[in-house]
Amino acid sequence: MSLLELEVERQSNPVDMIEFVAANNDWSFERSGEDEIAMTVEGRWADYHVSFSWMEEFEALHLACAFDIKVPDSRVNEVIRLLSQINGQVLMGHFDLWRQEEVIIFRQSLLLAGGAEPTNRQVEVLLSSALDACETYFQAFQFVVWSGMDAQRAVDTVMFTTVGEA
Repeated sequence: MSLLELEVERQSNPVDMIEFVAANNDWSFERSGEDEIAMTVEGRWADYHVSFSWMEEFEALHLACAFDIKVPDSRVNEVIRLLSQINGQVLMGHFDLWRQEEVIIFRQSLLLAGGAEPTNRQVEVLLSSALDACETYFQAFQFVVWSGMDAQRAVDTVMFTTVGEA
């Protein structure tokens, strides 16, 4: 028997914990199925459409966070360059171009192998790190898609930090 064939009895569905955390934080959510929950979170730059899915076969809780920037065909190549640059800077998770809807999406998973249950803190950190990444780079995607800026300049612009005092 391989290690992957070992079956573990799970105490609860990890999406139940997401629902619990969302309810405790007064976040509006929609439970579209036993293994999926979706919510919209207001950010500084955009409203983020967040979904959590329990992927039983991988024992992973998957988070997908999308925002409404439609990528026209003429900007796809530069957006892919931007994705490459940004993903090299992101510690956990990654951005992707979801071609079916032509939108940018941030994806991250929490591995819960062996029957591990997610904690409130893990769920909150998973969500907050995804939202932080989206808030950090949202304007870079805007610059590339809407302003025609190249990827390197867009990243440099959003990562600009002021040093000292005026």
